[in-house]
Amino acid sequence: MTSRKTPQTMKPATAAKKLGVYLDATPEDFREGVVSRDELNELQANPPEWLRDLRRNGPHPRSVIAAKLRISIGGLARAGITEALTTAQIEELKADNPEWLQRERATQVEVRKEAERLAAKKTTARG
Repeated sequence: MTSRKTPQTMKPATAAKKLGVYLDATPEDFREGVVSRDELNELQANPPEWLRDLRRNGPHPRSVIAAKLRISIGGLARAGITEALTTAQIEELKADNPEWLQRERATQVEVRKEAERLAAKKTTARG
């Protein structure tokens, strides 16, 4: 007697996060179903047109917006950006380069420098 292995599934929100897309912008059948690990792998390997379009044009989730602007998600919140933005809106923000964006980018640079310093210190302490 062999046991049947049930496929691992996830909620649409989890799958959207793993795909780097804004859940509310995905097709209704994606939002209302469950996604198996195999389906997720297939979407990543061979993205359908809707997924390619979302990745290219948005709207994007906050994590993607923050990465494209080179700031933290907290920086988005401090700037009052709580909604999903399209690629065009992100590019417009980059072009305008408002003071808050300059400040948040400078903060990110300092955070990265400190993380590198701590990592180097940890490495030398071990060696």
